[in-house]
Formats: sequence, structure tokens, C-alpha cells
Amino acid sequence: MTTAASKTEFPSGQEADHAAPEETVKMWIDGRQVRAEKGTNLLEAARSIGVEIPHLCYLRGINEAGVCRVCLVEVESGGRRSLQASCVYPVAEGLKVYTNSPRARRARKRVVELMLSDHDLNCTNCARNLNCELQRLADEMGIRRLRVTGESRRRPLSRKNPFIVRDYNKCIKCRRCEAVCREVQGIGVYSPKNRGFDTVIAPAFMKDLGEVDCISCGQCVMACPTGSLVEREYIDEVWRAIENPDKVVVVQTAPAIQVSIGEAFGFDPGTPVTGRLAAALRRIGFDMVFSTEIAADLTIVEEAHELLSRLEGNGKLPLISSCSPGWVKFCEHFYPEFLGNLSTCKSPMEMFGALVKTYLAEKMNIDPKKMVVVAIMPCTAKKFEAARQELVTRGNRDVDYVLTTRELARMIRAAGIRMDELPEEEFDRPLGLATGAGAIFAATGGVTEAAVRTALALTEGNPDTTIEFREIRGLRGIREAEVTLKGRKIRIAVAHGTRNARRLLERIKAGERFDFIEIMACPGGCVGGGGQPILGRLSKKEVLNDSARARRAQALYRIDAGRKFRRAHENPAVKQIYEEFLGSPMSEKAREILHTTYTPRGRSLNRMLH
Repeated sequence: MTTAASKTEFPSGQEADHAAPEETVKMWIDGRQVRAEKGTNLLEAARSIGVEIPHLCYLRGINEAGVCRVCLVEVESGGRRSLQASCVYPVAEGLKVYTNSPRARRARKRVVELMLSDHDLNCTNCARNLNCELQRLADEMGIRRLRVTGESRRRPLSRKNPFIVRDYNKCIKCRRCEAVCREVQGIGVYSPKNRGFDTVIAPAFMKDLGEVDCISCGQCVMACPTGSLVEREYIDEVWRAIENPDKVVVVQTAPAIQVSIGEAFGFDPGTPVTGRLAAALRRIGFDMVFSTEIAADLTIVEEAHELLSRLEGNGKLPLISSCSPGWVKFCEHFYPEFLGNLSTCKSPMEMFGALVKTYLAEKMNIDPKKMVVVAIMPCTAKKFEAARQELVTRGNRDVDYVLTTRELARMIRAAGIRMDELPEEEFDRPLGLATGAGAIFAATGGVTEAAVRTALALTEGNPDTTIEFREIRGLRGIREAEVTLKGRKIRIAVAHGTRNARRLLERIKAGERFDFIEIMACPGGCVGGGGQPILGRLSKKEVLNDSARARRAQALYRIDAGRKFRRAHENPAVKQIYEEFLGSPMSEKAREILHTTYTPRGRSLNRMLH
């Protein structure tokens, strides 16, 4: 495999800065002399010496607007002192900054008190309780009573869709959701409405997210510092299904969960807790516990055969992956002309659900109508996907409920389970065996790497063909490479974050040729999904940081390297499913159960789900 030259892209959508290093300036922070690069803001300069200035609206490289005023510091320049927002105030030669002066502390405290005066203070009922940045700041500033009261606005919840709930009563107007949606994802669902006290950050005409061009990726949920944006919870519905003796409740867990769920219980980001995860799910009460990875292997087998067929002229090129429901919805809204290029394969989650209610139900002599399939996903878009009308097989919805990583963590706590004390257990069979290819699905580039492994093995017939393709790994926004199949050079590309997807698709529209493209809606792929743990509370570090995503991805590659089988088509359980049930890849039965269609949606209103 060879890497093609390409312009560097980044998940944030910012271009690489190839200019020479900037000159530095000498200044003082809290009496300490500091050297800082020109162009740096005071907040980052203070961070460089271990001083963390409180802030809410700021997300480095994404939202640097200075709108919340929580990061106020006292700045001395020209013999005069003034209060300034440190996230937008640039460093300068000879500047003196006081981050902990009485005046700065009082001003910051008053700003937070003003926010709280118009905030829904039912903290114990909030999904972000104990993990809310506003709550943390109030605690750290010692706010024990509100000295400021006055008029407040109360608006109804916006929850017509199956994926994200918008509570305007908890919004602090930091505009982080707006910035992430626009700058990282390139969509721009949110914008400010009205002025002054009546300002709201909302979709056009205050519509629900299910009525506009939202792709349900949940990156706004990850960015929100409070409980104003949270996933639509289905925990109560899942508990009721588990408690119903007439139901057989089957759970599947996505590859990314095993390297992220531990973070909700104090494990370092990227710590694999695979065995503990299986044990926790059994103790919650699920009847059968599986990993979605086997369906990822099935997806690769089907998709690799689909690619080889299209290379022979049977379908449009480039073939574009369809595993990410946020990306699929993005394509349906913004690039419907590419729907014919999408792989017809269902996502692994949906494939697994369809197999449970057909193959497994038949094998275990269970009425599929008594089966409830619960999916544990790192993603809010999976909630939308599960509700799609196209994803029904033989009259049964493929997946009944989707829980995010965060929702599962809440269930584990509610059940009194201690993750650190659980034994290592295996997933159930026959659907519990997976390859390393299935594990790396959760990292951007993993789908492509897994597909190339199988495509090469199928065409070259050589078991010693290359396993690892490091050229397409990593967090660069767009990566390109070439691979030779049957003597033909195949050009492939990987993009993550829909802003990067837009750039890649525009290049194709301009005439650039590719044969296979993988697109993941979320930065970093599933490891950076909108349903993953939010780390801001425990680490005091910014959410949406690449460090956690990278560590999760690295853990998945280590899992892959340790697996007995590393190519999807070598999975004995996958072979068994084809032999006993599906027949062969892309067979009529495989198409019925494992493949789907898509829906052009237009640009103004979403088709509402029922």
C-alpha cells in the first residue's frame, strides 16, 4: 500500500498552519515571568504554567467567543487595570495578568450567580448531575446561596425526535453547540435567536432537531457544559423489558464501548474492560450478552464482496461505507446524489439485530416477537437509526432500544455494580466470537483497513498478505492511500467528521477519482461518538479532546493485534452463519436480512419518524 499526497485536514476543520514558528513575548502572570507565543490568548498562556482559569464557553480552536465572561482576569497595561475575558485577550509584551485577584474572583462569581439565577436548578433530576461544568464552577467558587434573583424564562422541552432532548431552561448561551455543529461538523443547525435576555441558541424557527437538517451525531451533546442537550433516554423501557418474564432480552455492545465505559468509573481513557463489561451486562439481567463485533465481521465480508462486484462494473464507484448513521443522514440531507454510491450493507448494529430475530430465533426456537434487542452504542445517531422505517426485517424491528455509553453507566450504578470488582467473563455464543477486524471498526480508518484485509485475501489467495495498514490510521481529517487488487490500483480515502466528508465529496464532484471511501460522522470515528463519556467533570480538561479518542483507538488496535483471527472472513462463527443460514455473501437471503435502502430527505425539514 502506498500513501497518496494530500492536503492535511483536521477534525476541527481548521487548515494546517505551515508558517514558521511565531515569535514570543515576555509577560507576567500572577507575578511569574512567562514566555508566550504571539497570537496565544491569556487563558492558554496561563495553562502553560499550570494555572487553570475558570471558563464555560471556550473550546480551543472551536469556540473562542468570550461570551460567557466566566474567564475574567485582571489585566494591567499602560499603568491601568481592567477586567478582560482571558479566552479572547491576546498576550502582549510586558503585560501583567492577575488571575486570582479579589476583583477577578468577585467578578467571576457574580457572572456564575447571574447564570444560576435564570437556570433550572433541579440538579438532582438532571442527567448531567455531578458531571455539569456549571455545577462544578458554582461549587469551586463557593456559591452557597443566590444573591441575584429576577425574571426568568421557562420554555417546554424539545423532544419530538428519538435521539436528543433540548432543554432551553438549562442553556447558558455559551454557543458551544453552535460552534461544534458549524466548525467541526460543517452543518450549522444552531444559531442565536432574538436579542438580550430573550436570546436562545436554537434551530431555525425554534423547531425540534428532528424537523431540521440535524444528522443526530450528538457532538453538540458532547460540547454542552450543562444538561441543556442530552441523549433521549430509554433506560426505563429497557428495565421494563428485562423485568418482563415473557420477553427474551438480548444485548449487543459496540466495539468502542469496551475501551470507553471504564472512564465512567474512574479507569483511564482507552482502558479495555471487555470481560468486566460482559459480566456487568449479565448482572443487570440481560438474557443473552453479545458483542456487535461479529456483525462488524459480517459487514466486512458483505462489503468486500460488494466492492469487488462494483469494481467489475456492477454498481457505482466509489463505494462509500454506510456504517455510520450520522454520515448516512448527512448524505441523505446534503448529498443525495451520492446515495447510489453508499454500500447497501446495514450497519453492524442493525445486522446483528436482524440476525438475532431470524437466525438466532430459529436456531433457539424462540418467537422473534418475544425477543427484545438492546444495543449499547457510543452514538446518539444510532437511536435515530433504530427508529428508521427501512430497518425492519420480516415484520420485526431489527433493534428495539439503543442506549449510549453514558446510559449504560447509569444502569450499572443503579444496579449497585462495581466495575472494578467484576470478574472477566466471555460473551455468549454462537454470536460472541469476533476477529480483530471487528474491533477496529470503532476507530476512523478501521472499516477500510478491515475491508482491505479481506479484499486482498479474497483476490490474492495468500494468507500471508499484509494485515496492518498504518497509512490510514490516525486522527488526520482526510487520509488517502492506494492498494493493488488483481493487478489494479485501487484508490481509497478515509474521512471523519462531516465537515471533512463535505470537502472530500466536493473533490469527487470536481472530478477526482476514488474507488472506496470510508466516512465516519464523528471526529475519531465511534471512539469519539456523541454518546461517549463526557470527561470534563473528573479531569477538568476540555471535552472533545483528541487525546481520549486517540487512546481509545490505540487500545482497539492492541485488541486487534492480540486476536487469534484478524480477518473478518476467517471468523468461524461467520462461516457457520453462512453455512447454516445465509448461504453465501450477497446471496438473496443475505440481501434480505443484511442490506437496506436510503431516503433522500431534502434540506429544510426532516421526514418525521413514527
